[in-house]
Amino acid sequence: MLLALLLCYAGFTALCLSMPRHHDELLGRKPSARRGRGLKLFGWLMLGLSLWATVAANGWGLGLVDWFAVLMCSALALVLLMPYRPKLALVLAALSLLASPVAAWAQC
Repeated sequence: MLLALLLCYAGFTALCLSMPRHHDELLGRKPSARRGRGLKLFGWLMLGLSLWATVAANGWGLGLVDWFAVLMCSALALVLLMPYRPKLALVLAALSLLASPVAAWAQC
């Protein structure tokens, strides 16, 4: 479940960065059209991988329930961090990407 949480948070952060307003707030410039599409694709890919991680760990019945819980927790964390600590939200997304291979290895 930790792997799914890390992947969901990274995915939601990438989707957040694909929006010009948040990209400008966090990185100081508007995203190009190509970068925006790339961030959207990466975000949806991370969310899909998180679904795969929960279903692989718990089966379809409990995996979907766990996935929705992880989706809500990671989105809530990002929504609460963005207004008050936007740079911390970005750092946590980078750390979640770095920690996800370790979590994947631990899940096996």
